[in-house]
This record gives sequence, C-alpha cells and structure tokens, in this order.
Amino acid sequence: MRRRSVGLVVVALLALTACELFESVDVITEQPDVVAPVPSLAPSDARAQLDGLRVTDRRPAGVPTYARDAFGSAWKDVDRNGCNQRDDVLLRDAVPGTTRVQVQHSCPHDVLAGTWVDPYTSRHLTFDDLKDPRQAQAIQIDHVVPLAEAWVSGAHAWPDERREQFANDLTVLLASDGPTNASKGSGDPAAWKPRKAFQCTYATHWIDVKHRWGLAVDISEATALTEMLQRCPPD
Repeated sequence: MRRRSVGLVVVALLALTACELFESVDVITEQPDVVAPVPSLAPSDARAQLDGLRVTDRRPAGVPTYARDAFGSAWKDVDRNGCNQRDDVLLRDAVPGTTRVQVQHSCPHDVLAGTWVDPYTSRHLTFDDLKDPRQAQAIQIDHVVPLAEAWVSGAHAWPDERREQFANDLTVLLASDGPTNASKGSGDPAAWKPRKAFQCTYATHWIDVKHRWGLAVDISEATALTEMLQRCPPD
C-alpha cells in the first residue's frame, strides 16, 4: 500500500484585442540549433510511473507558505549556453522557420519575433516585436507543473539550488498563450485541464515531471491524470 504521505489577477494587457497583439512576422532567419524538446512518455510508462508516485494530502499539514522567491531567479541560464531559459524555450517551441533572432551579449538567439502554437488551446500566436511588453506578456513560459503546486508536493523541503534547477528545467517549461497560462495559474489536473486533444500529452508530461523530480500527487490529482490517460491511443 502506498503511504499517504491564483487568485485570478485581471490585468489590462490580457484585455487587449488580438489585432493589437498578434501581428505577422515579415522577416525571418534560419533558426540556430534548438535545445532538446520536452520528453515524450509512452502512456503505459506514464501509468506505471503514476502508480509509483508517493500519495499525499491535497494540502499537506506543516508546509510553509509558498513564495516565488524560494525558486530563485526567473529564467536563469542554468545550462550556461549564454541565453536565459525564456529565450531557449521560445526558440525551441516556435513554428520552425518563423523566428527572428539577434545576438545579445553572450546569447546567440535572443528571440525577437515568431509564431507559436499554444499547446493548451491550439491557438496560433504570431508576434513581430517581443521587446514590446504587450506582446511579450501575451506569450508566456509555463511551468507544466506550476511552482506553487511543486512546492506543496515536496519542493518546500528541497535546498534552494534544487528548486532553482526545477524552476528553470527546460523539460518542465512550455511556451504558451498568456491568458491561458494565467487561467491555469497553480492548478493541478484536478483543477484545470487543457483541450481534450492535448490531455494525453499533458498527463504524460505532468507525470514524467513528478516522477523525475520525486514529487507527490494527491488523490484527486491522480484521478484526473488517470482520466486524461484514457484519452491516449494504445501504445
């Protein structure tokens, strides 16, 4: 037997119309080498990993209050390739051939423009100036397992360096639509789900992150993940 071991923020940027934020890119360059994509996991392997995860209460007693600062600097260049993790993810997740980049200091692919497909909604996002704060806000880097959720699932007990590594792990991160990322917040699969066509991939990704990082699940979360895995095709 296994051991039982956001608030919505309304901002004006999210109210801007699509025509204000999403504009076509008319200059593209060949992409530099992209970083490794997020790992894929066979549904049968995901089911086995889910069954092996430690189970805990949804709100475990004794867990300190979550603070973003506990996970260190946002988008720190932990892989030391000269670019911050946001630019690495934007480059990796862009529609091939659409990105416009520049060399900035030690970073060879500071991403200026491109097209992305939000995995959670399938919405196409095209930006021509990611130095414009409005456009930069409209495409965000999502932690598949949110930091606040990781915190209550075990990360509160980690040393600072391990939390910083998790927060900037490229296999935990996805480029996503800003409003959609805001609606997801810190929700786990019992509280928030992507479109049905992406639920199998989302569940396997979520489980893989929790398995690799030794994080727990609660009963409602595990139930929701099991339901999502039922949408997977046979291995």
